[in-house]
Amino acid sequence: MWRIRTHRMGIDRGTQVLFSDFQHDGEMWSGTGDREARSWVGFSECFLSPPVVQVGLSMWDVDQGANQRMDIAAEEVTEAGFSLVFRTWGDTRVARVRADWIALGEVAHDDDWDLSV
Repeated sequence: MWRIRTHRMGIDRGTQVLFSDFQHDGEMWSGTGDREARSWVGFSECFLSPPVVQVGLSMWDVDQGANQRMDIAAEEVTEAGFSLVFRTWGDTRVARVRADWIALGEVAHDDDWDLSV
């Protein structure tokens, strides 16, 4: 269980288009096998430690002629940001993907004192 003092609770959120491969016949649309799209997302301000990040698909455009295989995750989470990662495999053809994310964690507060100076 992670307990956060409420006056230090920070929440950041955003939306990220990861790719739009159908427009230029990109790898997610034209390829087969293992494929990955990775995008760095920076937070609006740093957390005190790596926050909890939840991601989800908010738009996906996939060819109906094959199985729809998708995996989306937040990886390499730091105080400053994270890698938003989308993966597919097999003969799945993905035209485009947009993801929404939310990060929750502890942030600095104006009443914090730094006595180490």
